[in-house]
Amino acid sequence: MIITQLKRLMIMLLLVAFQVLVLNHLQLMGYGTPLVFVVLLLYMPMDSLKAGVLLWGFFTGLLIDIHSNTPGVASGAMTFAALLQPPLLKLMAPKDAPEDITPNMQTMGTWNYVKYMMLIFLMHHLVYFGLECFSLYHIADAALLMATSWISSILLALLLETFRKKK
Repeated sequence: MIITQLKRLMIMLLLVAFQVLVLNHLQLMGYGTPLVFVVLLLYMPMDSLKAGVLLWGFFTGLLIDIHSNTPGVASGAMTFAALLQPPLLKLMAPKDAPEDITPNMQTMGTWNYVKYMMLIFLMHHLVYFGLECFSLYHIADAALLMATSWISSILLALLLETFRKKK
């Protein structure tokens, strides 16, 4: 168990560093910035404690907030996505899946995993950009920003999934 938590901590720190040092300086078409740190929630096994998932989500978001100067935006969005992760995983996992299933394309099937990924990212991005804009004044710009960020985040997450160690 300690080894699993240390591996998860290492993944979290690598994702935060990648986000802060590389991705925060990219803007696709002048709009979307990929938000890859949400991937940590995708990797949480089905038998994880809900409180544990919430804490991992909150502290990942807090690290992003500290280093990106976005007070509360990332931690709020990650906590919300972490709240939805267990029920979405139960919904998308195969019915005959074991309780300790770790979500990936092999265990869930490609289409179910992609749907699960898209929903987690969508929920995160809705809250993230809703908190960031906090206004309906430029709703079209906010929607374009969210859409380009959502698409680029999903594509990057799928790319990371190909490099993930297969069991």
